[in-house]
Amino acid sequence: MKRTRQLVYGAVIGALYAVLTLAFAPISYGPVQFRIAEALTALPMLLPYAVPGLTVGCIVANMVGGYGIYDIVIGSLATLLGALGTRALRKKPVLAMLSPVISNAVLIGSMLYYIVPDSPALLLNMLTVGAGELVICLGLGLPLYYLLRNKSELWRD
Repeated sequence: MKRTRQLVYGAVIGALYAVLTLAFAPISYGPVQFRIAEALTALPMLLPYAVPGLTVGCIVANMVGGYGIYDIVIGSLATLLGALGTRALRKKPVLAMLSPVISNAVLIGSMLYYIVPDSPALLLNMLTVGAGELVICLGLGLPLYYLLRNKSELWRD
């Protein structure tokens, strides 16, 4: 039963990530983005099975919108690395939430520089993507973590 519940929770997290990304599509993609779903990268601090859920959710969202195969692969890798970093740094929440900021700034900023015609400078892409990610992760993700950290009844097996 425990394994099934973890699988279902991971799937729900993935679905929520995809739905939030697509619901806010106009601000979820591009050099200046505020992907609301990235707030969910706080969940690996509480739930290890949030990591694959977030990754699959990002794959789905990037299949529907975004920049094609590049975003599917590189964007999903950025979310995976960010979620893994968040999980690894879970004892230090503020530091943990910088993991998705850095992974997305570097990977997505670089990807956009190389695939978007007339893209601004590489560093500028990294800064704009990172700034949006910082706002979401610290402004929404960190409060989400603090709200849920003492609510273990939500995911207790």
